[in-house]
Amino acid sequence: MSHSSRLGADRVSRTLASNRLGVPAVVFFVLSAATPLTVVAGVVTTGFAVTGIIGLPIAFVAIALLLALFSVGYVAMSRHITNAGAFYTYVTHGLGRPAGVAAAYMALLAYNLLQVGLYGIIGIAAGPKLDEWFGITVDWWVIALVAWAIVGILGVLRIDVNGTILAVLLLAEMAIILIYALASLGNPAGDDVSFEALQVGNLFESGVGAILVLAVLGFVGFEASVVYSEESRNPKRTIALATYISIAVVAGVYVLASWAMTVAAGPDNIVGMAQELQNGVIFVQADEFLGGTWVDIGEILFVTSVFAAMISFHNTVARYVFALGRERVLPSALGRTSPSSGAPVAASIVQSVIALVVILIYAFFDLDPLVQLFFNLGTTGGFGVLALVTLTSVAVIVFFARHPSGENVWRRAIGPVLAMILLVIVVILAISNYDILIGVASDAPERWILPGLFVIAALAGLLWAQFLKSARPDVYEAIGQGANAATGISVLDLSGQEEDEQDQPSLR
Repeated sequence: MSHSSRLGADRVSRTLASNRLGVPAVVFFVLSAATPLTVVAGVVTTGFAVTGIIGLPIAFVAIALLLALFSVGYVAMSRHITNAGAFYTYVTHGLGRPAGVAAAYMALLAYNLLQVGLYGIIGIAAGPKLDEWFGITVDWWVIALVAWAIVGILGVLRIDVNGTILAVLLLAEMAIILIYALASLGNPAGDDVSFEALQVGNLFESGVGAILVLAVLGFVGFEASVVYSEESRNPKRTIALATYISIAVVAGVYVLASWAMTVAAGPDNIVGMAQELQNGVIFVQADEFLGGTWVDIGEILFVTSVFAAMISFHNTVARYVFALGRERVLPSALGRTSPSSGAPVAASIVQSVIALVVILIYAFFDLDPLVQLFFNLGTTGGFGVLALVTLTSVAVIVFFARHPSGENVWRRAIGPVLAMILLVIVVILAISNYDILIGVASDAPERWILPGLFVIAALAGLLWAQFLKSARPDVYEAIGQGANAATGISVLDLSGQEEDEQDQPSLR
């Protein structure tokens, strides 16, 4: 094979398969990561039980508006930078290479925690059904390993195959949520449907910090739309539509479902019911209003909801690893894709290995899969995404201050600045209420250790960036270029045409 042929093959192997995903497919990936049924059954009832207030429906509205505000600048930046690294690339082009690598390490930690944490709940959710229907009693980790194997296989297949599977699972999941909600609204605790939970005043009660943070956790995954930009058809349009549609759909489902719970239980009774039944509230109400068959369907879809999230987060992690490998921030072998499927195979396998190690450790030491694996790691991963969204909001402001790029003042300045201020407030609330989020005493070391992991990850990223700058300057210079290093096509398209070198972003 000639040198030019080998070079061409290498370029192909270092780019993701383009033109594979349209708006619906990206939306399915994003909504699956948000795990609507898992949030409705778990986060919503936890919010009622932990905070003791009924304003969660309004909290979802508030957070949806905040994330939509953040997306003004986020989506605007996606029109000029197309890269599977998302947060990593955006922070790099806004705040410089060291900050970008720090963000990359934080993202890898956050999404890995979210992905591997899900293996803790799938065994707990599926185990009782296997026992009830087939008389099979197995440990949680056996079910987790089966799910792990399936997710691992799907991770090396074409991205559109994964999208099709997610579409089927998600549509069924959303349908059961709507059926449950309508049944609850049709059977109010009083004579009339109560709108008390939808009153804005509920946001200003004691405990608002915790309830806002829990609402944020329900939206984790919305930001992943940009991760699939390289594989999307017409990414400038696809990513924008997918992001806003995802936020709107998720908000609508959560508001309807959480409000319906308060209507069926009664506004004065929902907190006590949530504290007693925890994630069983939605299924108890379904059993009362629809019957046992609908409960069985919902519990099955709860399992598939978790499985769909595993697929989505696995693909997200694999693409972050791929983006870093392509630029040799991580080993370059991780930055290659399969010639046949276009999937980042090596990166996908690495994520599978990490998940396998975590499952085996928790099984060997007999650790609690629900609290110590799913809840603690998942909550911490969600906090990490919140921190990254906040950091990215700062990067967006700085990027457009240097390169207005034809965006109007709302998209490049006003919207991003307002979003940054509000996001900083939510992060402060998250840290101050972290003991409530993970259900520990205010003086428990975990309340600082878990969020502190992201400080360690960021410091590690900063140190690695400095090492690359001194020891491997060629690698350092390529940080944030994305597909540019492999294809020669600029990651930036600031005017829709090729820019002169002096117009490119300054990367410190």
